[in-house]
Amino acid sequence: MDWLYVLMPISGCTVFWPGLIILGLGVGIIGGFFGMGGAWMVTPGLNILGFPMAFAIGTDVAHMAGKSLISTMRHGRFGNVDYKLGLTMLVGTVVGVEIGAQIVMQLERLGSVDQVVRWLYVVLLILMAWMVFHDVALRKKKEREAAAKGEVLDEKATGLDWATKLHAIKIPPMVHFHQAGIYCSAWLPICVSFLTGVLAGILGIGGGLIRMPALVYLVGCPTHIAVGTDLFEVAISGLYGAATYTLKGRTELVAALIMLIGAAVGAQIGAVATKYIKGYGIRTAFGLAVLGCLCSVVLKLIQPYFPAYSGFINGVSTVVVLGFVSGIPIYIAAKMVHGAKQELAEKRRAAQQN
Repeated sequence: MDWLYVLMPISGCTVFWPGLIILGLGVGIIGGFFGMGGAWMVTPGLNILGFPMAFAIGTDVAHMAGKSLISTMRHGRFGNVDYKLGLTMLVGTVVGVEIGAQIVMQLERLGSVDQVVRWLYVVLLILMAWMVFHDVALRKKKEREAAAKGEVLDEKATGLDWATKLHAIKIPPMVHFHQAGIYCSAWLPICVSFLTGVLAGILGIGGGLIRMPALVYLVGCPTHIAVGTDLFEVAISGLYGAATYTLKGRTELVAALIMLIGAAVGAQIGAVATKYIKGYGIRTAFGLAVLGCLCSVVLKLIQPYFPAYSGFINGVSTVVVLGFVSGIPIYIAAKMVHGAKQELAEKRRAAQQN
């Protein structure tokens, strides 16, 4: 079975290459659908497959940049990208990414980068899961209350409504983002992009793990616009992050290219799926993806405390991350096919009536 493993020339580690293809294809679909590079799943996935954490971060950033650019072009055709909002966020993103990358280099010198990054992942994933499912629960509560009154809840109604309060903070300059349909202080998206940029540099993500939810819950973007705009921002930050990590010698380009082959196909599928699955369907699927990633990271964290079961735990964590990276894209693709069939059926009925 040696042919299933390939030696990475820069990091010197041997990696299960079919796992790289599964990660690329699956995260391509997930990234195109959720509006993020998917690095929040790939970085721990690469680490589980055998990459040192610093190389997992740098390699994923390089792979993410190309995939996100492909997804952005597809979303742009659907009108899901607010380019003005994305460019406004660029200032905070670039500064934040560089600060985050410098923090990783310092942690690597101290020999604590793996533990710090994994625990930070755990904290963020728990917060993301709570926020998404709390929002879904509040939304369903509002639906029940509206139904009890014999009313139908507005499709634009949300469970959590932090954006309205933040929009009331009118610090000049005030900007109207037409595609997203929001009017707010330019400092709101800039501050959001700075914080997500710092995390992008530390965790090796495009910032999408928190930027897409932040665009929805803090900036007030419709979910499908947040998806496309976030991908645009991920592509920008990813290109910069890829350059800075490559210069630092922490990018395994062979692995990035292997993943990008699958990601290029997956990104197209994920982007098209947002045409048929919108709003809370996207948010619920996102929450499930977060839980799956959280499980794999926790398993990797507890492995050193149970040395007798180290091999077993490592195997389970690999199965979990690859299982979710495979299972969620299958769910998304199935929903897309179902939606496409319904659309064709409606067109046929309309043609028959005419």
